[in-house]
Amino acid sequence: MIQPADIREWRDQDVVDEQGRKIGVLEAIYVATATDEPAMATVRTGLPTRHRLVFVPVDDAVVGPGYVKVSYARAQVKKAPSLGMDDVLPAEQEGAIFQHYGKTYQSGPGGGRQLARR
Repeated sequence: MIQPADIREWRDQDVVDEQGRKIGVLEAIYVATATDEPAMATVRTGLPTRHRLVFVPVDDAVVGPGYVKVSYARAQVKKAPSLGMDDVLPAEQEGAIFQHYGKTYQSGPGGGRQLARR
């Protein structure tokens, strides 16, 4: 699990799947607004001129020297909901990310966002 104090240190590190295959590069961490604990990461994937950001849960992530290993297959992560490099995650699209990974989605406190970028 990525600890909140370590978030900035792991930006730009390789993100690998359970078999150690590179998915992309960690771009940002999104925390759960209710707990301020890391919940999702955006991973920069694609060709250099066509990068996009895909979401992957970090609930079971393992941090190693120069990498963050997630417990999801590379193919599943690459098919996850994505954003353009300069886009912002719309609140109404948060649920689709959780659904893609078979996770339950509940809106944040007061019906607001569940995820906040760090």
